[in-house]
Order: sequence, then C-alpha cells, then structure tokens
Amino acid sequence: MLIGSHVSMSGKEMLLGSVKEALSYGANTFMFYTGAPQNTVRKPIEQLKIAEAKALMEENNIDINNIVVHAPYIINLANTIKPETYELAVTFLKKEIERCKVIGAKILVLHPGSHVKAGVEAGLNQIVKGLNEATKDCGDVKIALETMAGKGSECGRTFDELEYIFNHDGYYVAPIKGNHKILYEELNDYFNDKEFYDKVIKENYVETIEKRNGEAEIREYGFTNDVDWIYNKNEWIGLKSVGFAKRTYKNSQNKIVSDIRFYISNLSAEHIDIISCSIRGEWAIENNLHYFLDTVFNEDSSTAF
Repeated sequence: MLIGSHVSMSGKEMLLGSVKEALSYGANTFMFYTGAPQNTVRKPIEQLKIAEAKALMEENNIDINNIVVHAPYIINLANTIKPETYELAVTFLKKEIERCKVIGAKILVLHPGSHVKAGVEAGLNQIVKGLNEATKDCGDVKIALETMAGKGSECGRTFDELEYIFNHDGYYVAPIKGNHKILYEELNDYFNDKEFYDKVIKENYVETIEKRNGEAEIREYGFTNDVDWIYNKNEWIGLKSVGFAKRTYKNSQNKIVSDIRFYISNLSAEHIDIISCSIRGEWAIENNLHYFLDTVFNEDSSTAF
C-alpha cells in the first residue's frame, strides 16, 4: 500500500527536505511542486539536493517511481484567446518535464486548463495540441491529468472530457538520422535488403513529383508495419510503422543523384498519405531553416526527434 501527502520543497534542503517531511508522516511516497505553483520562478537543478534526497529515499524504501510532481497552476494549455498564455504553458511544461527527468520522477500531475469562454471543444483541442507539442521528448515521464471541480470555464470536469483528450492525441512521424546510431543502422540494413524493400513498395507506397530549383524532383515514400524485429522497440512510444523517403533530383553539377531518409511513426503504414504529407512539410521547413538549426542549435548532433 502506498500512503503519502503533498509536501513542500523549499529552503536550503529542497527535495531532501521534502523526503524528510514525508518520512515524518510515516509516508512511503509523496507529491511536491518543483517551485512555487503560482509563478515560473525555479531554482537551478543543481540546488535541489537531488542526490541526497535519492539516498534518503533508498535508505527508507521510498521508490522514486512512486513519487509525484505537481505542475504549477499557471500552465493553461486550453487557452485559445491569448497566444502568449498558451506559448508560456507549453514552454514551461517542457521545462517541468525536463526537471522531472533529472530528478527521476515518472509522474507529473497537470490541471488541463481553462478555455476562458472560447468553448469546451476549443479548449480540449488546444489541450491536445499543447500536450503533443510539450511531450515530444518526455522520456519516461507520464502526464497525469487531474479532474477539475468545474468552476467557470475549466476543462477536464468530467471523465468524458478527459477521454476526449486521450482519444484525440496526435501522431508523430520522426526522422531517424545517424545520431540514433543503432536504429539508423537497423533501418538502413532493412531497407537495403531488396526483398524487404520490394515488399514495402508493393504495400504502402506513394510517389510524387515536386519542383526543386526549377527542376523536377521525384519523391518516393514507403512504410511498413513490420516493426517487431526492432531492437528496444518499446523505447519508441507507440511505434507502429517504419519507412523511408527517397528523393531523386539533379544536383548543382547537373548529375542525377538520390538520397534516402528513414522514419518511424505511431501511425500504421496504411496512413501513408498522412505520413508522406508530414515528411514533405518537414522537408519544406528544413530546407528553409536547416542552416540556422544546425549552426545555432547544433540540431544534427541531437538525439531528440
């Protein structure tokens, strides 16, 4: 049986103090804020006494997988009226997720938010959008949506509203580059096998012709639901399909060249039209912003999606 309460995290002891408070109640778990719930002020991670807190938890048989972090009240993902409020919510939720990952906490409780008179459906759709954006790189952290009392324009007042959020979550089509070394090599070997390549071509395949510097560019997309062979498949949340996108075009030396990229998705391969549209959109953005992304943010060295 797990018994715990909401404890504070403040002063010089921070998370260590939270553990001590929980132990003083005879608890074997606890919930806490990583800072004041009413604002975005947060102490640097290095000052949270995480190592000391973990040691004390281990001494007293408190499993870190059972502790809970509560997100601050200022996060309102449901707001469609003020873009700046929504952007703040997404940005700060990402930061809270990162703090959970460093601490080792796996559960982050979140109030869904308030639609501020824009309507329940508008608010719920905005929450779905915000959650999908904020949780792209959440690791082992799970968002636990808290039911609301129903005051004013609160969303998440009923299980039906929470079910709507769960059933309308989005999808991902993620590029796998050389910095995802193991998976990249697996996909490269798979699609270089003619038998598998031809099988994919026959199943779920799309070909388009685009314009590239005034010249025709052939783009081919192929996906398969055959993913059980992938090493550490469960590390890729909701993985249902893998595939490739191949471009054939004339380079600056007027030679016909091709390049191929590999992708994973939580959509099944039968949704190849949606998948190919997502990849085309990603290519369009990257073509315009790649230099900035790589030189300023060092994107090509990142192992995140």
